[in-house]
Amino acid sequence: MKIYISADIEGIAGIAHWDEATPDKPEYGAFRERMTEHVAAACEGAIAGGATEIVVKDAHEGGRNILAERLPRCAQLIRGWSEHPLLMVQELDPSFDAVAFVGYHSMAGSGGNPLAHTLSSSTVFRMRINGQPISEFHLYAYAAGTLGVPTALVSGDRELCTEVRAISPLTRTVESMVGVGDSTIARHPDTVREEVRAGMQAALGDDLTPALIVPAGPYGLEIEFEKAAAAYRCSHYPGARLVEAHTVGIEVEDYFDVLRALTFMV
Repeated sequence: MKIYISADIEGIAGIAHWDEATPDKPEYGAFRERMTEHVAAACEGAIAGGATEIVVKDAHEGGRNILAERLPRCAQLIRGWSEHPLLMVQELDPSFDAVAFVGYHSMAGSGGNPLAHTLSSSTVFRMRINGQPISEFHLYAYAAGTLGVPTALVSGDRELCTEVRAISPLTRTVESMVGVGDSTIARHPDTVREEVRAGMQAALGDDLTPALIVPAGPYGLEIEFEKAAAAYRCSHYPGARLVEAHTVGIEVEDYFDVLRALTFMV
């Protein structure tokens, strides 16, 4: 069995401030370790569930956070960014049996996490596909579904878990914390880690067919930027248009073209 794991840090248990997610800040080291531990737990659960091949994408910041020596030896780690439109699920293809998202977070414009964002915390206020607000989970679970790969497990803040259950009730979720204003109320990191491991193992014993998240096309992508100038610039992307001063939109038939547009706009 071949499993793909995409990992972020803003949904890791206990994180509450950007300093804890930023490599040049002193608080970052502890959360880098915690991110690594939770990814390792997902790998261990996958192995216990029958996985023989695991690919992990370090999908936070510069993509150089996870400590490779802490992962099982059968895991390959993708570090850095290739700039391919698959981005946070780089190298995912139909040969994989399932994908998991570890340490993910709720969407831009939500109150579910002080660090909530979608792709960019500084430029994007909200993003929508066919009128529905979306998170990074949506973007890349949809990419996986388009490739025929089901989403087995997602860990992150409570609002993210609610987002997941709304579109894929049979995908297992592990809640790490609750966001309240600019604070978080977190579960113990070891409890979350243990649940990630157990949830991953259990998920691979499920019939994952219902966890194949395939979005219905065609796709209307809208990006609401913090600054009008960013929307104006992106409106010159082929096929894009200004919806209003801060928002650019584009309609495409192929989901990959959504990801392609985001590569150049965000």
